[in-house]
Amino acid sequence: MAKRSGLTRGDRRRNNRIAVLRALVREDRAILAIDLGEDKQVAALMDHDGRVLGRRTMLVKAHALGGLLAWAAGQAARHGYAGIVVGCEPTGHRWRSVMGLADAAEMGFVCVQSLAVHLAREADDYTRDKTDHKDAVLIGRLIARLDCYLPERADADWARLRHLGARRFRLVVETVACGRQIADLLSCCWPAALACAAKPLDSTTWLACLAATVDRCAGDPARLRRLGRDGFFAAARGQLPRFGAERLCHRVAGRFFDALADRGGVGAQRRGGLERVRFLLDDWRAALARLDDVEQRMVDVLDTLGLTDLAASIPGVSAVGAAVILAETGDPARFASARSVVKHAGLNPSENTSATFRGLTRVSRRGRPGLRAAAWRAMWGALPHNPVLADKFTHLTTRERGRLTPAQARVACAAALLRWLYAIVTHRRAWDATIAAGADDASRPALAAAA
Repeated sequence: MAKRSGLTRGDRRRNNRIAVLRALVREDRAILAIDLGEDKQVAALMDHDGRVLGRRTMLVKAHALGGLLAWAAGQAARHGYAGIVVGCEPTGHRWRSVMGLADAAEMGFVCVQSLAVHLAREADDYTRDKTDHKDAVLIGRLIARLDCYLPERADADWARLRHLGARRFRLVVETVACGRQIADLLSCCWPAALACAAKPLDSTTWLACLAATVDRCAGDPARLRRLGRDGFFAAARGQLPRFGAERLCHRVAGRFFDALADRGGVGAQRRGGLERVRFLLDDWRAALARLDDVEQRMVDVLDTLGLTDLAASIPGVSAVGAAVILAETGDPARFASARSVVKHAGLNPSENTSATFRGLTRVSRRGRPGLRAAAWRAMWGALPHNPVLADKFTHLTTRERGRLTPAQARVACAAALLRWLYAIVTHRRAWDATIAAGADDASRPALAAAA
């Protein structure tokens, strides 16, 4: 806290953000609020007191709104305004087209969060009444109150990384879905196969045995018993290249060969279920191949940005893991601080205090779910291999006061990963364990004196 003004660091950052917005949403500019749709765009031209100066509804795509902006500029000039500022909700990718048109016309452009519009709709007349015309007015009112933000203007590389990240997210969902369907089907029609390995879908030998079985059995795994143990092993060994492996685990393959004679499960479902498993294995392998290709492309983008070595300098964090996180954040330099990135992910603590009352502090979860998931997954990979993160986890779960549960400590570790990534990318400095632990060279004398 500052000694003279009494302003906190948050106050100063908030004031700076308001100043930047006020420089764009000026009093001498009218506000063009647009409720975007697929084929219908509803716009309201408003002043800063919430009065509607004009309305226009256009049955066109968002990228064809150049005429609307020209109309709004003319209407604003007739009412004595020097220009307009355009605002909308960030729905899909339509808003990017409108932003491009506004930038080309040298108009200001801001976005309003959809959640803010939803809450404003409820507070407007307490009826939750929703129409495109009312939403356009609500968007304009929020902009006039500066309840808006400057959207990300990503360059080509950062935009490509974000699109690749979205593609990877869908492929991860597809691969996980295929794996779960395979396990679910086998538990119904042939449960003995699942008991052949501790983690079947992670065992290349188990997958090769399953592929060899469903390709030849025609709904009856016992048919492959005719090949004998050595013949079955040879058939499974021929499937290994499909799963990126070379060596066969004889222990798992032997269990699988014994399971061929098992008749457990729902017999009527076996033929159809195993046929479907065969299709799912092909889909799964194809999705994994596409996933590998996308991840390699994401690493190539990191190379172009000069961030691969920096991101990989954090022990336990791979270049792919860092690329997934950065695909969700965009350029970290657009955030005011590392705490802003944590809030963007929804991993910041949400306090519940008033006077002497101290309620339960929870994770806010008011952020980008994809970023939160990426940080959470990266934390699980980094925790066993990063000594600083492991020490942090141990301290948070064993300290005398304010001890956290393991789940809460993992959330704090995921937030720490985001702060580290923000620091090394914005400062272009490799990760340093001493600084990450909060004991850099400048602070060591003070720490020694305090000890």
